[in-house]
Amino acid sequence: MTSNLGTAILMGPTPVLDDAPSEKRHEVMMRALVIALIAFLTLIDLFGSQALLPTLVAHYQVSPATMGFAVNASTFGMAIAGLCVALFSNRIDRKLGIWLSLILLAIPTFLLGLTEDLTTFALLRVVQGFFMAAAFTLTLTYLSEICTVTAASGAMAAYITGNVASNLFGRLLAAGVADNIGLAESFYAFAALNLAGAGLAIWYFGLRDGSRPEQQAGGMSVWQAWADHFANPKLRASFAIGFIILFAFVGTFTYVNFVLAEDPFELPQAYIGLIYFVFLPSMLTTPIAGGIARKYGARAVFWASILVSMAGLLMLLTPSLVLVLVGLALIGVGLFFGQAAATGYVGRTATHSHAAANGLYLTSYYVGGLAGAFLLGQLFVFAGWLAVVLFLLAVLAAALVLGRDLKEAT
Repeated sequence: MTSNLGTAILMGPTPVLDDAPSEKRHEVMMRALVIALIAFLTLIDLFGSQALLPTLVAHYQVSPATMGFAVNASTFGMAIAGLCVALFSNRIDRKLGIWLSLILLAIPTFLLGLTEDLTTFALLRVVQGFFMAAAFTLTLTYLSEICTVTAASGAMAAYITGNVASNLFGRLLAAGVADNIGLAESFYAFAALNLAGAGLAIWYFGLRDGSRPEQQAGGMSVWQAWADHFANPKLRASFAIGFIILFAFVGTFTYVNFVLAEDPFELPQAYIGLIYFVFLPSMLTTPIAGGIARKYGARAVFWASILVSMAGLLMLLTPSLVLVLVGLALIGVGLFFGQAAATGYVGRTATHSHAAANGLYLTSYYVGGLAGAFLLGQLFVFAGWLAVVLFLLAVLAAALVLGRDLKEAT
């Protein structure tokens, strides 16, 4: 970590100084903007493809459930990538890994526009997920290693903000290009955006670190580092919280579409696509998560975030479309805010082997998304929407209990 993050990004990791002088405002703003854009260009493929589900179902002539599984196969690759980056972290040049992952991400993205075979489509989504998560994990790791504690929280909040933006604009872009130009062209457009992300990372971070990546503390193996992180109750709680956040997010925003299409709402497909504008408030609130977490502590901020999400879930049980939309907006604000707080907390709490810690957190996060899609899907089919909402409330209540361990170091 450094006293000046702008210098650190250009020159590579240097030791952290707790009494580092404040950065200039324009440096902070530039860093936040660039990091948010890199996140946006990294994860836009993930969310954009989800908006193409109806078109993909018609194109491949399969059931919505089959196509949904193929599109969400990317989360398998993401979970694998988190572990792989952690395993080989001491051999990976951070800067090289970030931009190279984005270049490699463009290849399966482009090929998705050419394939006519569903199995190949699903496998390409797995490969996409792998390189998306590799770039994501390496970016978080690099920020953890070279930022001051204060700067790391803000930088990670900016990265999550880019994630939020990709949720909204990725879906809108995919649908717009597919409707007006063609399905294949939407994937070509995403591939071009991935390459733009690689170019931006090279311009801002540089080609290589020029220094050895962070080594495991005391020469310990990755397995020992993982065991050490799991032995830390603060990190253990953070990993479980990551699982719950994406579990709740995927479960809510996947199956609420079916609720809105049925009585009493009966929204047409075109209008259902517009519900993703509920992410706009999250784009305004997530950037301030880092500063608020530093001021009030990760535990208090996380508790408040989860309570906001629970209030939003209760609104989803009403017959009022306005209240449902407000509820979805609150869930987005709460979960993204909570994710930013938890992600920054992992970076601040891990005293060594940051790649291993971030890899474990993100793997748990992605596995939570897989579990949410599968388990809540079964619950929705057999017991209905009320059961899904009540189950999610119970899961978020468990997150509140886990949040007790998010104590800041003194």
